[in-house]
Amino acid sequence: MSNSCFHCGLEVTSRNRIQSNIDKIPQDFCCVGCASVCQTIHQSGLGAFYEQQTSSVLPAVVLEYPLEFYDAQAFQQPFLESAPSGGKIITLISDTIHCAACVWLIERAIGSLEGVNWVRANLTNKRIRLSWNESEIQLSKIMQRLAGLGYSAMPYEQNIAEKIANKANKAMLYKMGFAAFTMMNLLWISIAMYTGASDGKYYQYFQWLGFALATPTLFYSGFGFLKSAYSGLRNGLINMDVPISIGALTTYFYSVYVLLGYSVKGEVYFDTVVNFIFVILIGRYLEGSAKKASISASSSLQQLQPKVALVIKGKDEIITPVGAININDQVLIRPGERIPVDGYVLSGESDADESLLSGESRLVIKTPGDEVFAGSVNGQGALDISVTKTLKQSVLGKIVSLVENTQHSKNSVVCSIDRIIPYFVGVTIFLALATFVYWYPQDFDLALLSATSVLIITCPCAFGLATPMSIAVASSVAIKEKMLIKNSDTLEVLNKVDWVVFDKTGTLTSGEFRVEKIVSTSSQDQHEKIALIQLMASIEKYSEHPLAQAIVNENHDELLSVTGFKATPGQGVSATIDQKIIKVGRLSFIDIDHRVDADMLKESQQIELEGSSCIWCSSQDKVLGFVALSDQIKKDAKATIAQLLNLGKKVSILSGDSQVVTQKVANYLGIEHVVAQALPEDKANYIKQLQRHHCVLMIGDGVNDAPALVQADTSMAIGSGSDVSVNHADVVLLKSTLSPILAMINLSKRTSQTIKQNITFALLYNTLMVPLAMMAKVTPLFAAIVMPISSLIVIGNAARLRNK
Repeated sequence: MSNSCFHCGLEVTSRNRIQSNIDKIPQDFCCVGCASVCQTIHQSGLGAFYEQQTSSVLPAVVLEYPLEFYDAQAFQQPFLESAPSGGKIITLISDTIHCAACVWLIERAIGSLEGVNWVRANLTNKRIRLSWNESEIQLSKIMQRLAGLGYSAMPYEQNIAEKIANKANKAMLYKMGFAAFTMMNLLWISIAMYTGASDGKYYQYFQWLGFALATPTLFYSGFGFLKSAYSGLRNGLINMDVPISIGALTTYFYSVYVLLGYSVKGEVYFDTVVNFIFVILIGRYLEGSAKKASISASSSLQQLQPKVALVIKGKDEIITPVGAININDQVLIRPGERIPVDGYVLSGESDADESLLSGESRLVIKTPGDEVFAGSVNGQGALDISVTKTLKQSVLGKIVSLVENTQHSKNSVVCSIDRIIPYFVGVTIFLALATFVYWYPQDFDLALLSATSVLIITCPCAFGLATPMSIAVASSVAIKEKMLIKNSDTLEVLNKVDWVVFDKTGTLTSGEFRVEKIVSTSSQDQHEKIALIQLMASIEKYSEHPLAQAIVNENHDELLSVTGFKATPGQGVSATIDQKIIKVGRLSFIDIDHRVDADMLKESQQIELEGSSCIWCSSQDKVLGFVALSDQIKKDAKATIAQLLNLGKKVSILSGDSQVVTQKVANYLGIEHVVAQALPEDKANYIKQLQRHHCVLMIGDGVNDAPALVQADTSMAIGSGSDVSVNHADVVLLKSTLSPILAMINLSKRTSQTIKQNITFALLYNTLMVPLAMMAKVTPLFAAIVMPISSLIVIGNAARLRNK
C-alpha cells in the first residue's frame, strides 16, 4: 500500500514511510527532511502554505557554501547593493522556487525574522531580494532558514554589463509607460474629433491638448531615437534611427505648423506621432528581450564561476574573493565545493567532476601534482592546491571570454551588411522625398503622411539583424554542446567544406593503450601467458605510467604480493615477488646480459614497426616475455568518417607517424588519402595544395598541427590537446570524441540556411512594403506596427536554431 508525502507529494511506501504528528494529527512523509520542513512551517504559524500550494516542494537542502562564508565581509562585498535607509540589500537566486506558493512561503517566513526589513521573491526569474540589519541578524541565519524551508539559494552577482542593460531596460519601461499614457489620452481626443468635435468650439482646445501630450512624448519617450540620429549624422553616419527621427519630427512640426494657423485646410497628426513612438518602443523592447533570451549561454557559464575561496595564509584560512587571489597562493578546496581557480594539487586526494569543461561524465582522480580546473566540482576529499592561473586566465575564464567574443564579433557577411545599411537608409530618404514630391500637387497632407510611412516602414532593422542574430544563437547552441566557436566566419565556411583532414595521434586515436598481444617463452602455452600478465600487473599496479594501467586492466587474476617496488624513470620498474627480483620495462632495462631469444626479439621488432609498443618482463635468470600495446582508435571515429564520406566529403589522414602505423589506422577507418611522416611545414604545404581546388577543414590537437590549422580554410582543435593548437583553431571541441565535428557541420548548414532565410525575408518585406507606402496605401501607424514585427520575425527564425 502506498500514498503521497504530506509535504512534497512524492510516493510513500512501506520502505520509506516516516510518520510525524502535525497539529496532533499523524501524517506520512517520504523522508526525515520533509517531516522536519513541515514541522518548521507549522511551528512558524505558516500552515496556510499547504492550502496555497499548487505543486510539490523540495526537502531541506544543503547550502552551497559553509555558514561562516555568508557572514564574511569579503564574501558579501561583491553582491551588496546600497540601501538608502541603512541596512544591507542582497539579491539571491534559487532554482527551487517553482510556484506561487513558494513565493508566498519565502516572503512570509523570511519577512517574519527579526532584523529583516523586507523580502521580495520573484517566480519568473527565481530571484529573492531582501534587506536586513546586520546588527540584529546575520545573513547566514537567513540562508539557513531558507535551506531549512527547502530552498537552495546563492548570491546573484550582476556584472557591469548586466547592470547597464538593466538600467537601460528600466529607462525604456518608463518611456514606454509615459508613451502609453499619452497615447490612451490622445485616442480619446481623436475619438472626440472624429465624432463631431472637429466642427465645435472645442476644436482648437483639443488640438492644443494634443500638442501638450505629444511634445513631451516626442522629446522624452522618443529622445533615444533623436539622440542616436543626431550622433550618427554629426559623425557622418546614417544609422537606422535617422529615418525614424525624420518621420517623427516631420509629422510633429507639420502639426505644429497647422496648429499655429499657417494652414487652413491641414489637420494635426499629434496622435500619429505618439502612437508611432509607442509602437516603436514596444518593438525595441521585445527585440531586446528576444536577443537576451537567445544568447544567454555565457551568462549561465558565469554563474558557474565561484565567487570566493579559502586562501591559506600561514595557519589562517582567509575567505577571499576569487578576483583577489594571486598566482602561487595556496587554496583549500573542501569536499563538494566548486574549484575556484586553475592550479595543481599540493596535498590531499579526491576525484573531480570536470564535465563542464570536458563533456566527460567520468570522475577524474586527483592526487598530489595533478592539475585542477576552475568550474569543476571537487568530490569526497579535501585538496590543498597551488594557484597557477587566475580566474580570467583559467580554462573556464577563457571559455566564457571566447563565447562572449564570438557573440560580439562580426563575420564577413555582417560587415558587408553594415557597409550596405547606410546606403540603404540613404535610398530610403530619397524614396520618401520622391513620394512627397509625387503626391504634393494632389494633397499636402497625403504627401506628408505617405513620405513618413516610407521612412518608417523601410527601417533596415530586420536586414541588419538577419546575420548577427543567427550567429549569436548558433554560438549559444554550440557552447551548450561543448563546442567553442572562436571565429564566427567558420559558420559560413564550414558549409562550403568538401575536404576534411585529420591528424592521427590524439585526434583519431584516444591516447589510451591496450594490450594487443602477449608473447612468452612458450608461445603456445596459454597458462604461461596468463601467469606472465599476472606477474607484470602485480608490479605495474604501483606505477603511474600510462602503459602500466593497460597491463593492469588486462589481468583478470588476483594480484601477487609485491615488496621493494622501485621505479627507474624512462626505463621501467622492479620489485620482489616470491623472493625473486622481477623487472618490467624496456628491453635494455630488463636484459642487460642479452639473454633474450632471437625469435622473440625479431617478433618484437616487427610488432614495433607496425606501431605498437613492447613492454618486457624478466626474472633474475631469464627473459620471461613481453606484451605489445597499441594506441586505441576512438570509438566513434569509424562512424564519424563514414558519415563524412556519405555527405560527399573527401577525408585525409595527415600524420607525423610512420607510414605503416598511419596506413593501418586509415585502412580500419576506410580513409583513402594518407600522408605520413609529415613535419609541421609539410602539413601546412599539403593543406595549401588541397586549397587550389577544395575548401579544407583541418582537425588536430598537437603543437605540430598549428601551421596546418592556420593554413586551412577553417579548423578545429580537440580541447584536450595543446594550448598552441587550441589558440590557432577556429573551433575548439571540448569533448574528446569526434561526433561534435558532425554536429558543428550540421549547425553550420542550418545557420547558413537561417541567414539566407532572414535576408530573403528582409528583402521581400521591403520589396512589398515600400511600393505600398509610396502608393499611399499604408499609414504611418501601420508602418510603425509592421516594422518591429519584421525584426521580431527575424529574431524568432534565428531562435529556431536552438531546436535540435
